[in-house]
Amino acid sequence: MTEYGRGQGSEPWNPEDPLYGDDGWGGQRAQTDPQSPYGGRPQHYPQQQPQQQHYGDWSEGGQSAYGQGQQHYQGYDQQYYADHGQQQYHRDQQQYQGQQQYQGQQTYDQGGWGTGPHVQYTDPADPYGRQTASYGGEQPDPYGTPDAYPPPVPPARRQAEPEPPTDWDPGPDQGEHAFFADGEDDDEDEDAPGGRKGRGGRKPKKRRSGCACLVLVAIFAGAVGGVGYFGYQFYQDRFGPAPDYAGDGNGEQVTVVIPKGAGGYVIGQKLKEAGVVKSVDAFVSAQQSNPDGKKIQDGVYTLHKQMSAASAVELMLSPKSRSNLIIAEGSRNTAVYSLIDKRLGVADGTTAKTAEKDYKKLGLPAWALNHPNLKDPLEGFLYPSSYAVSKGQKPEAVLKDMVSRANDTYAKLGLEKKAKSLGLSGPWQLLTVASLVQAEGTSHDDFRKMAEVVYNRLKPGNPETYGSLEFDSTYNYVKNQSKIDLSIAELRKYNNPYNTYYIKGLPPGPIDNPGAEAIKGSLDPTHDGWYYFISLDGKTSKFTKTLAEHNKLVQQFNASRKKN
Repeated sequence: MTEYGRGQGSEPWNPEDPLYGDDGWGGQRAQTDPQSPYGGRPQHYPQQQPQQQHYGDWSEGGQSAYGQGQQHYQGYDQQYYADHGQQQYHRDQQQYQGQQQYQGQQTYDQGGWGTGPHVQYTDPADPYGRQTASYGGEQPDPYGTPDAYPPPVPPARRQAEPEPPTDWDPGPDQGEHAFFADGEDDDEDEDAPGGRKGRGGRKPKKRRSGCACLVLVAIFAGAVGGVGYFGYQFYQDRFGPAPDYAGDGNGEQVTVVIPKGAGGYVIGQKLKEAGVVKSVDAFVSAQQSNPDGKKIQDGVYTLHKQMSAASAVELMLSPKSRSNLIIAEGSRNTAVYSLIDKRLGVADGTTAKTAEKDYKKLGLPAWALNHPNLKDPLEGFLYPSSYAVSKGQKPEAVLKDMVSRANDTYAKLGLEKKAKSLGLSGPWQLLTVASLVQAEGTSHDDFRKMAEVVYNRLKPGNPETYGSLEFDSTYNYVKNQSKIDLSIAELRKYNNPYNTYYIKGLPPGPIDNPGAEAIKGSLDPTHDGWYYFISLDGKTSKFTKTLAEHNKLVQQFNASRKKN
């Protein structure tokens, strides 16, 4: 065994061996051995700089440090000549020249020329650079001797050989199913040769935890279920029948207040909130299906809980369900105040006191204010209609609603625009005329003729009354009564601005709350010359143009009363 065999054979390897270190093969530096025939140099040709070794990075075409690249040398150590003789030198020189020729061919194949350090270009299809890749395998031996190569480092002194390149990721559908792999990380040692993390210079993927995957599946299933539920609800809302109860209700009564101007959807919302119907859409559908459905008005209704929508519509169209406060045409304010007190459950006189104290805050128009000698400034503005009045409301709120409805009606009918064309000073006088027409007329058919009577008598030079109205209704208003058997003597001597037997012209203001028909009659009177009227049956009126004609009817009326 030549000196190339140092470190092999029977001599055991020792970590303190001076040769332990970087010998250009295992990554450790060789220590100087003064007894070495090479003068302490590593056992390879010292004139040739070793090519750069690549460790463990197959993705960059690197080669193993063992048995892959042939070491190229430019000369032999002088000590080698002395030990082996000139003959051995010539034989080895020939082999070396052959090696140089082989190196040149290899360099040409790899795309490089020159004698300096070579950059190795590897064929992607041949990651070993056309050389044997594994240590201990079949290799060309240009020196023809087993001693031509430096001795291999004992296995314990070698670093772990890098594994073949594994950049290819089989994906979740290859081999073991990666999605349901166990939760252990398959990380490589971060201190692998080359300072790279794992293979190929990239950090290997971590396997997903089975528990985490089950959580993801549960979340996905919940999301799908939620989408399905809301999709079903959307379909039901859009295309399915509206939820509805069956029957006429469960017998539990409930009071529902429907506001003014409420349409089908608002009514449906009120009924649903009170538990009467199950859905707004069901009520709207039932209302539209009923020929009289649009006749449902605002007001207070007594209904039952859990009614079918169709049953609720039918009951609301029946007078039996109405619980509204009804203000009749021609009602005086005193009667209206009493009705409000009873409906609100407050002491008698409460609403009257509120009206007297706060009438200017209730929404009267400017033309209704500041008139002298008025018995009640709100008279004529508690408009006859149906009102949703229930316990818990305040008197002023109810009065405001009535005044507001009067304002709306008077504006629509045009009281302000048409008053002067009728010879009146303004809408206040026109409203007063309408209240007289309402009080003296017995039917809607009477109102236009009755209005002509008022206008004819108001004329100062008329030959029948000479400007005096002489209506019993004005006297009864002052007395807060409704009598018909009144003596002329009594009427003529009662001094009061409202007594039209005592004063000429119109009273200071309205004497009741006229309805729409009485107002319309006042706006469009007849022109037939009527001055007098009398009702023989209490249902209809007879009109005459002269006092003589009128007196005949009075005698007829008195005769009929004596018979009864």
